[in-house]
Amino acid sequence: MTQGFLAFLLIAATGLFTAPASADPGKKSQKPNAAAPAARNTVTNDGVAEARLIEVYRLTGHGKTREALARAESLVRDYPNFQLAQLVYGDLLTARTRALRKFGDVPEILAHSTSLAELRDESQMRLKALRERPPAGTIPSQFLALSPRNKHAIAVDASRSRLYLFENSERGLNLVADYYISVGKSGIEKAVEGDARTPLGVYFITSNLDPKSLRDFYGTGALPINYPNVLDSKRGKTGRGIWLHGTPPNQFSRPPLASDGCVVLANPDLDRLIRTVEVRTTPVVISHKLDWVAPHSTRAQSKPFEEALTAWRNAKSSGNIDQLLSFYTADFNSNGKSLREWAPSLRSEVDRVKGRPIQLKDLSYLRWTDAADTMVVTFGEVPDGTRTGPTKRQYWIREGSQWKIFYEGNLG
Repeated sequence: MTQGFLAFLLIAATGLFTAPASADPGKKSQKPNAAAPAARNTVTNDGVAEARLIEVYRLTGHGKTREALARAESLVRDYPNFQLAQLVYGDLLTARTRALRKFGDVPEILAHSTSLAELRDESQMRLKALRERPPAGTIPSQFLALSPRNKHAIAVDASRSRLYLFENSERGLNLVADYYISVGKSGIEKAVEGDARTPLGVYFITSNLDPKSLRDFYGTGALPINYPNVLDSKRGKTGRGIWLHGTPPNQFSRPPLASDGCVVLANPDLDRLIRTVEVRTTPVVISHKLDWVAPHSTRAQSKPFEEALTAWRNAKSSGNIDQLLSFYTADFNSNGKSLREWAPSLRSEVDRVKGRPIQLKDLSYLRWTDAADTMVVTFGEVPDGTRTGPTKRQYWIREGSQWKIFYEGNLG
């Protein structure tokens, strides 16, 4: 093998990364959940195929090519549609007869093909994400506060072609798995319908589509998200049908830039998401590059907003409608109604409260900062003396030093 090819594999074998949290190549595969939809691959464990590929890299980088070849052969036998693994296996076979010039050392007639370049890109993105692991105990900065109803959360880092799955417990958010993903052919920052870009922002999973209703192109299922969200619509963004979905039967994974705007996972990884996350309460943050922070730092950042939210709650509890209206922006919009058109509904709510203190149950808020600083807030509004109340979602924006509401509505 040449120095260039060895250098690539030695980088893969440096130990600067660990296998995905969901997959340990040293453990035997577990049986898939009996309730899960049947995957179209022989082996259905999420994350395992990637972990096995990285182990092939590691063995090769350390000169254990015979063992690497055996592992690669086993991998492509279990995942015959894993094209990147097939390419690595082919390189290892070629290396037995001649020196390799580069990764993906195919005949010259194929060397400049688009598919080969895409496989090289996929390999580099997988390795980048696995080398540049999130610091232990950190979370994405957008997750300021999640309620017990948010049992899971998802964050997508487009710069690493990576999706991170979190479990929310009494101890806070815990990273339980992460997966290679593909985004739009034209990249990110979706603005108009048909631009083949993946949107950036804070979203929620809205449904779980029946695989029987989908074409094979979407793999073993799909989880739509609520693009365009309120902030997107405020900014005039258009488009629809942004999903987390799987891959066609003949592809284990797709290139880093491949979809029409959706986030695409390998089918075993998507199956894990489908089995795990909850519709309507699972937030999905899609970012160009995630900022990983210590959980305690988010509490300090949240204080000014929490003070504004508490002041809004107190104003509504007191029945002071003029003070309450001061918390809303001039361009407020609630499902097509301006603040003037919506104000009578707010007055009716205040009248029903009759001066009783309001409690905000199952409160969660996620921050999105780009050209503006916004909060996506969800809570159950329960006046004292009652057991239940409407579940509401608000969008707040920071205007100078003040936080104000530019959308408020009930969730169905």
